[in-house]
Amino acid sequence: MPKYANKTDVSSTRSRMEIEDTLIRYGASGFGYVRQNNTAMIAFVMENKQLRFTLPLPDPNDEEFTHTPNRGIRRSPENQRSEYEQAERQRWRALALVIKAKLEAVECGISEFEREFLGNIVLPDGSTAGDFMLPQIEQAYKNGIMPGLLPMLPQGK
Repeated sequence: MPKYANKTDVSSTRSRMEIEDTLIRYGASGFGYVRQNNTAMIAFVMENKQLRFTLPLPDPNDEEFTHTPNRGIRRSPENQRSEYEQAERQRWRALALVIKAKLEAVECGISEFEREFLGNIVLPDGSTAGDFMLPQIEQAYKNGIMPGLLPMLPQGK
């Protein structure tokens, strides 16, 4: 299946700058960017809430970069780097698209801010609402029982 912007020549740096500019244009403050190993993170404040997007980056040692897809021939270090950088640029373009689309949906009244960004809202313990809610949602689907209002308490109390 084709990936959005899989042949983009827009640099990762330019995409990050575009994300920051877009966020500022829509009223965000406190923008920050961090990268460690194969993960990048964009954080900002908007609507009096802290938000975080985590962007998983590919592993440059994955076979998709070190070897050709059809014949499995080892690529030169230059070709490996080129393939990896292309994949990284694609992911940054996709993140820029997601953030822009969410902000525009809110701006046009298609959705509400909290609905669009719910999974990315940072909670007081540093986790996101998505980190907190997804295991509970999965459990509710498995057992058909809604979690309690205070999930830290035993059921029935």
